[in-house]
Amino acid sequence: MAGLEGQAKRAASPASGGRPARWSCCDGEGAQAGPDAAHSSREEVPPVDEMREAVRRKYAAVARRADAEAGCCSAAGAGLEDERGEQVFGASLYGQEAADPGTAAAIEASLGCGVPTAVADLHQGEVVLDLGSGAGADVLISARRVAPRGRAIGLDMTDEMLELARENARRASIENVEFLKGFLEDIPLPSASVDVVISNCVINLSAQKERVIREAARVLRPGGRFAVSDVVADDDLDPADVAHLASCTGCIAGALTERQFIRILTSAGLERIKVTPTHRVHRHASAAIIQAVKPSARKRAPRQREMQRRV
Repeated sequence: MAGLEGQAKRAASPASGGRPARWSCCDGEGAQAGPDAAHSSREEVPPVDEMREAVRRKYAAVARRADAEAGCCSAAGAGLEDERGEQVFGASLYGQEAADPGTAAAIEASLGCGVPTAVADLHQGEVVLDLGSGAGADVLISARRVAPRGRAIGLDMTDEMLELARENARRASIENVEFLKGFLEDIPLPSASVDVVISNCVINLSAQKERVIREAARVLRPGGRFAVSDVVADDDLDPADVAHLASCTGCIAGALTERQFIRILTSAGLERIKVTPTHRVHRHASAAIIQAVKPSARKRAPRQREMQRRV
């Protein structure tokens, strides 16, 4: 299993071979920072639908390349490097799991900034939800860990990625998976229906991050776990640094700070919050594992009684 230390070491290693054209979830035509972003210019924030369409177009293109170039490496030719030319996104973060023939194709198409399954502490029989599941790498890894009684669900808004993920599951002969079309801001699942929510460098692509996290908390069962990888912006940047970060696109421009993540998770009713940086992805931001737990029903009951007394 890939741990936090392993992720950091692999991310620090220079990319092998020739340097590909640079594009990742945080470059090129990706969506600009959303209204919850730490350092974005509010005058330049596009509407929610515009952001969604920009993200959808980019990930659809990646899925089509991955499908056409099955077996190729480095996310179908997408650059996954930082400003120093080191790989900080994608399959290189997965270590031994990338060598597994059953999941290799899905992992090679990954654009993530970490390995949330490394810290999600998955158990047999659990239900896992992956927000923004892409080509299905983390869904397939999760499905194997929770089998045979458990299942893994991937949620994505991009038809091309859903098709690719389902094909990757078929090739891997993994059946305890389901891929749903929908938005992170409106998860098409009942409340208290999953044990674990994971995600890999996707939440910061949303223009409504607080709503995404509230939805994640809603679908978690009492005692359920939240374990995601995402980009976290540095705190206390000076005006020049803020302007530089805002000029980026995608999940770097949209990155929340650690304090903002903690505030939003707390507001959503989650606790035992922990933000663990794994490696730098930009001069003003790091990849990190963000973990939290939904309080158990037993623990929530006294608080609910207290609120009722106040009413």
